[in-house]
Amino acid sequence: MEFPGLNKIDEPKLMFEAFTSNPYHTHPLKGLIEFGPYSQKLAPIEKIRVGVICPSNCFHIVQNLFSEFSKSHNPQERPIYLPAYSGFEQIFKSKLELLDEKYSVQIDGTKLQNTSNKPYIVLSQELSNAINSMAQRKQDFDALFIYLPEQWQAGFEDTETGFDLHDFLKAKTAIQNIPTQILRESKVINYKCRCSVMWRLSIALYVKAGGVPWKLGFLDEETAFIGLSYSSRYNPQTDQHDFTTCCSQVFDSDGTGLEFIAYDAGEIDFRVGDNPFLTRAEMRKVMSKSLSLYQKRHSGRAPKRLIVHKTSYFSKNEIDGAFDAIPSNIKLELLQIVDHSNWRGIKYKNVNGKAVIDNFPIDRGSYVQTGAQEVMLWTQGNVVLNGKNFFKEGKNIPSPLTIKRFAGEGGWNQNCLAIMGLTKMNWNHDALYDRLPVTLGYAKVLATTIKRMNNMVNKPYEFRYFM
Repeated sequence: MEFPGLNKIDEPKLMFEAFTSNPYHTHPLKGLIEFGPYSQKLAPIEKIRVGVICPSNCFHIVQNLFSEFSKSHNPQERPIYLPAYSGFEQIFKSKLELLDEKYSVQIDGTKLQNTSNKPYIVLSQELSNAINSMAQRKQDFDALFIYLPEQWQAGFEDTETGFDLHDFLKAKTAIQNIPTQILRESKVINYKCRCSVMWRLSIALYVKAGGVPWKLGFLDEETAFIGLSYSSRYNPQTDQHDFTTCCSQVFDSDGTGLEFIAYDAGEIDFRVGDNPFLTRAEMRKVMSKSLSLYQKRHSGRAPKRLIVHKTSYFSKNEIDGAFDAIPSNIKLELLQIVDHSNWRGIKYKNVNGKAVIDNFPIDRGSYVQTGAQEVMLWTQGNVVLNGKNFFKEGKNIPSPLTIKRFAGEGGWNQNCLAIMGLTKMNWNHDALYDRLPVTLGYAKVLATTIKRMNNMVNKPYEFRYFM
C-alpha cells in the first residue's frame, strides 16, 4: 500500500497575557514565565484562598506543602522540557492564602483503623461529612485541599463494587460547586521532583479559582468545539443499562467557555458494545442544548463554524439530528477520533545518501491522508525544544489517531491543527501535550465521575469542578 505524501503541522502556539504585544509561545510553562497567564489583566485574581480537609494532626503537612509555593525549585526530571519554578505569585500574579487551621476539617483516623469491613464505606462517609461541613462556609475559600495519606489506602478503591474514592469526591464536591485539589501522599507530598509538583498544583489551583492560564493562539473567535461522550450504568440484576447520560462539552478558543451539560437520554437508538447511539430526536436535543450554551456565553452570538468530536462513529440518525439542530449558516463538521490504531510510523534520515532509521520517533504533528474522508495524525512524537529533540513518552513507537469525517468539507490541515492545539489545553498537569484533544480527554474524566452523581441536575457545569 502506498500513501500520499506526509504532511506536517508545526507545534501550535498558545496565547498568554492578553494585553502584551505578541504573547505567543509553543511551550506552556515558558509562556507563563515570559508573559504571565492569559486572564491576569482581563479578570485579575488578587488572592486565592485555600481551605483544607485532612487527618487529625496532619495540618502541618499541608502547611509545609503550601510554603513551597513561595520558593524556587529546579527540575529533577525532564530537563529538556521542565523549566525552573520561581514561585506562584511571580508566575501567576496572584497571592495564595492558606486558611487558618481552625477553619479546616480534620478527620479522626482511628475510626478507619478500627474498621475491618468495607473501609471504603467508612472513609467515604467521613470525607462526605467533612465536605458538607466545609460547604456551609464555601464563601470563605476559593479552592479546597483534601489530603489523603497512604495509611488510608485500603479505602481508596473497592474492586467488588467498582468504588473509586477520587471519582466519589469529585462527584460530591462538583454537585456543590466546590473546586477541589486532591493531595495523594505518594503523588504530591513524597514525589521527588518538587518543581514538577509545584507546576502541576499551581496551574490547577489557578484554573480552579477561575483563571485562564493560556488559550489557543491560532483559532478565530467564531469557531466552537463540542465533545460528545456517554456514561451508562449497567445493572447486573436486570442485565440492562439503567440509564445513559449524554454529556456535551462546549469549548471555544478562549478556554473561558469550557462548560458541559449532562442529562439522561430518554431514547437510545442502538448499542455497539458499550457505545450507545442516539436517536435523531435525542441528537437534535443535545446539539440544541450545546449551541444554546455557547450562545449564552457569547451574548447570543452563534459560531460560524462548529466542530463535533466523539470516539464512536456517527450513525445516520445522529448525523440527521445534528443538522436538524444547527442552522444552515453555521458550517458543521462531525469528526470521529479513534484512539487505538495498529499503524506505526518510523522516521528515517539521510546519511551519505542512505536511508537510516532515526534515533527519535516520527515528528509530532505528522499526518497522512488514508481515504477521501480519513487521515492518520500523530499527536505523540518528537518535538524540537531549544534545538534539542524531546519525546514526552520517552520510549516506544507512537501510534497515530485515526480521524474520520462524517460531515463537512475542505482540506485536513485546519482540522489537524485544531486537534493538535486542543491536545495542549489540559490544565490539570504540566506536560507539553496529551495524546487526545481536550474535547475527548476530559470526556473520560466526566464519564467516570458522572456515574457517581445520582443527583445530577440538568444544568451547565464548569469543568473546573471536575479537575
